[in-house]
Order: sequence, then C-alpha cells, then structure tokens
Amino acid sequence: MSISPLVSVIITTYNRAYYLKKAIDSVFNQTYKNLDIIVVDDGTIGDENQKLCSKYDSITYLKIKNSGGPCKPRNEGIKISKGEYIIFLDDDDLWEPNKIEILLDVLEKNPSFGLAHHYCKLIDENDNELDRYVGKPGKIEDKHGDISMKMIGNYTVSDYPLTRAGIIKKVGFFNEKMIAAGEDVEYWNRASFFTKFYYVDLPLTKYRIHFSNNSKINEKEYLKLNLFNKEFITEYKNKGIISKKDYPRYIQKLVHNQIKMFKLNYFKSLSILNKLDSFWFFNWKNLKLFIFILIKR
Repeated sequence: MSISPLVSVIITTYNRAYYLKKAIDSVFNQTYKNLDIIVVDDGTIGDENQKLCSKYDSITYLKIKNSGGPCKPRNEGIKISKGEYIIFLDDDDLWEPNKIEILLDVLEKNPSFGLAHHYCKLIDENDNELDRYVGKPGKIEDKHGDISMKMIGNYTVSDYPLTRAGIIKKVGFFNEKMIAAGEDVEYWNRASFFTKFYYVDLPLTKYRIHFSNNSKINEKEYLKLNLFNKEFITEYKNKGIISKKDYPRYIQKLVHNQIKMFKLNYFKSLSILNKLDSFWFFNWKNLKLFIFILIKR
C-alpha cells in the first residue's frame, strides 16, 4: 500500500469496561496504525470508561446521555470522525490483528467498491473460541458485488465492515428509532444501494455470544426489521434510487423474509405481513411458503 489513509474506528460502549479494554487493545494491536480511534460512551454511570481511555495516547472519548441502543452512539461517532474510511466496533467484540490492513488493501486496490466485509468467528463470554462461524456464505457471489437485491430480507454483511467515508455520507445515519435488534442490518441494506460490496473470505472478527435475558426482547424487536426496511425502500423509490419496476420485487422479498419469521410470534408476524403488503395472501408463492412454515417442525 503506497499511501496511508486515515481510518476512523468508532467503538461504542455501555457499562462494560472489562470488555471495552479488550476491544480497544484489539484495535491498538492492528498491523495498520494510521487510526482515528473514537470511543462513544452511551451514558455509563461513573467515570471508569473515561479513566480507561485516558490511559491510551490517541483516543477521542465522548460520553453522551444514555440512548438505550447503539444507533445514536454510532451516529455521534460518525459526526466527529476524520478518516477517509470508517469502521465500527462494539465494546464486547474483538478483531484479528490484520483486519484493517486486509480490508483497506482490498478497497485501495478496487476503487469501484465502497465497502469490504468478511465473516466472523464466535467466542464465548470468557474469550474461548467456539467451533462456530457467522456470515460465511454458501456462494461467494451472494455477498460480493452489486447485491442490493440479495441484501433485502437477508443478513448479508457480517459485523464491522470497512467503508469509505463518502459512502457513509450518502447512506446517512443509523436509524435511531431502532433498538439493538437489526439496526445494523437495516443500515447496510441501505448502503447496498450506493456501492458494491467486496467480500473477503476470512474470519477477521471474534464475535462474542452472550447468554443474557434480553434475547426475547430483541427477538420481538427484530420482527419489526422488515417494516423499517419497507420504510427506506419506499423512500428510495420516491427519490428515484429504486425504480418503480423493481420496487414490488423488493417488497416481495420482505414478505418472504417475514413469513420465515412467522413462528417467532404468530400474531405480530401476521400484523406485520399485512403492513408490508395487504394482498400478500393472494400470491401463490407466499401462500405456499406460509403453509410450509406452518407445518415445518
């Protein structure tokens, strides 16, 4: 790499100083060093996080009023970021040391791509690596190139892609109406309409699995994801970003995805399906999938 563009790393945290230190160290241990490191604290009580960050030479620490989710902290980080590239990290996850170097090299050599991503290795609460991965595709083409049609209704981008700041500016901010249940999926869905994605077939993030009591809450909120997707798809159609011809195809993909989530909550899913498309039941493909999901054990 002949030049060293500045990369802004936005770390969001709340009340997990122990994990935060590990996340920060995984950033400082990167082989690529030209980093603008920003820690946004979502209103943690006390000053433990601030004291931790003050021990590092080059961290911008920003504390905000608790928002109850990751969207506002990420947005505040975007506002003060200085890099030509932007990447996010939650306080409980870790990066492989060569993550930024690999993704940045890909984007520098492929200027027509605005985002580089990969798959993740799972770890438990004690940093033990599990023999499990997320985000690894069956086919590379499902995650590489112009994939906006494949993105809708699917979790395509694994956590923490490296993105050109110009693309972030086009996409805008994370949707602060959403809590920690699909807000990242919705954001990268939006991004897929502005750039091609470059998929790197390596596990460059260690994604931590928690066994918390919030899973049921997040599950209920995740059911609403397709309503938020429909909101921005409709907006993009009105702006001419999505053609009127393609618009029904995107809605159909949302309907199919919602049908697949039907057993998570029967009544809420049915209500959401009607909001996505009040005539969904008259489509034979929808009805066939619906019956299959109902009888599937």
